[in-house]
Amino acid sequence: MDWEARAEALADKVTDPDSRWLAPVARVPRHELVPRWWEREPAGGWTLRDGASDLTAWMDAAYSDRSLITRVGALHADHAEPGDQAEGLPTSSATLPSLVVRMLRHGRLGAGLSLLDLGTGAGGLTAYAACRLGSDHVTSVDVDPYLTSAAAERLAPMGFRPRFLALDATVEIPGTYDRIVATVGLPPGPGLRPVLGALREGGRLATTLGRTSLILTGWKRANGDVVGVVERDMAGFMLTRSGDDYPSELAEVFALAREADGDEISTGRYPVVDVSAAWEVRSMLEVTTPGVETGYETSGRTRTAYLVHPDGSWARASAEWTAPPEVHQNGPQRLWSELERIRNRLNAEGGLPLYGAQARITPDGVVHLSRGRWKATMGA
Repeated sequence: MDWEARAEALADKVTDPDSRWLAPVARVPRHELVPRWWEREPAGGWTLRDGASDLTAWMDAAYSDRSLITRVGALHADHAEPGDQAEGLPTSSATLPSLVVRMLRHGRLGAGLSLLDLGTGAGGLTAYAACRLGSDHVTSVDVDPYLTSAAAERLAPMGFRPRFLALDATVEIPGTYDRIVATVGLPPGPGLRPVLGALREGGRLATTLGRTSLILTGWKRANGDVVGVVERDMAGFMLTRSGDDYPSELAEVFALAREADGDEISTGRYPVVDVSAAWEVRSMLEVTTPGVETGYETSGRTRTAYLVHPDGSWARASAEWTAPPEVHQNGPQRLWSELERIRNRLNAEGGLPLYGAQARITPDGVVHLSRGRWKATMGA
């Protein structure tokens, strides 16, 4: 099995010839981190893939620049039996290598600096970091004990033995670190406090914010604030979770959004959009209306989008292709109306003020954003 040539080709693809990350990507046998994975089928549902049963497909998947879903709901691919049906949202993955490298670059790692890798997953970032910095300088944490134990077992034969901890990083993180790189979407507010507490003065944080594509980087000041910017870059990571799966409390609201008539019915101004795929718009929606979840379906030429909120608000917009949609809304907030205000601003100004914004995270976990006259607060 000539994995070395494939790893070298992957490294050439996702790094530059002079990059300090070229050698780590080329040296790590990524296929050993993902022996089994889930693939989403075009018609919906998940199919289990087993690398050992199809070596060519395994090598193709492992050494392509793509994310491989390793856990859906509470079922990890390693534990699935033939015929098992995974249900729910992806809850762990092997992140695409180019994004791993980008996040490591945002972290500004260097010799002698300690790194906290927040979100072990399959262990790819941990492996690259341990290869470059040395295992003694790397700590990796995940809420799932199986993920940390599996990564530890798979990295050890490669010669990497970083410290692994199974814990909920939104509750407590032991120790302090020079650099923290998070490949999960951290929640602004109280859930961010332990991360800030684990960052040493003068240290650097690189993370995304939950339900957004915003990569926020900053340096910790003596007063405890982390001050930096929203990078002109984007990434979509899974939300942090505190248990085996994400809570399902919005299932009933989604059911209403799919079937009920709203107490307000109108014609939308813009075509239906898959909000989750419109990253900048989705990010701004989380800034203005935190906690919104999205859904999207197609049937022939008919496209339908859903927005739901924990307060019971929901919206449904449906139309054939790019025709003006029929919009149903219900609850204390008019979610589609807020979405259209954001799209109005995008069209009127040619962009939204998110990327490149100044960022400040106070010790209470509140994120303050500003760009020109625009200001916003997340997690207050």
